[in-house]
Amino acid sequence: MNFHTRKWVKPEDLNPNGTLFGGSLLRWIDEEAAIYAIVQLENPHVVTKYISEINFVSSAKQGDIIEMGITATDFGNTSLTMRCEVRNKITRKSILTIDKMVFVNVDRDGNPAPHGKTQIKFIEEQFQNEDH
Repeated sequence: MNFHTRKWVKPEDLNPNGTLFGGSLLRWIDEEAAIYAIVQLENPHVVTKYISEINFVSSAKQGDIIEMGITATDFGNTSLTMRCEVRNKITRKSILTIDKMVFVNVDRDGNPAPHGKTQIKFIEEQFQNEDH
């Protein structure tokens, strides 16, 4: 799993306990997963269909740097299934895991649409194709 996106936990991200608010973290994850799905499916029209159990393993506090990792695990006809882990960038301690997130490729009218993809596309491959 590649960890590309990093966030710095700031005061506005905290809950009343002084730790990272779960809702803020889930918003960041949903956005990161949507971007990942858009890149993989090469379509800016994707929607969140399903998120499995969310396991909050540990917490983050103000000043921590967290990183989000997402990887594709399955390509359906119209869907992309991923898993996610969030960890502390410095300590590598896991903060959250999600075993299954499903995004659906949709057409301009919002209807599920086949995407024709079957395997993970790595960003390096995209650049190689643009150079030729």
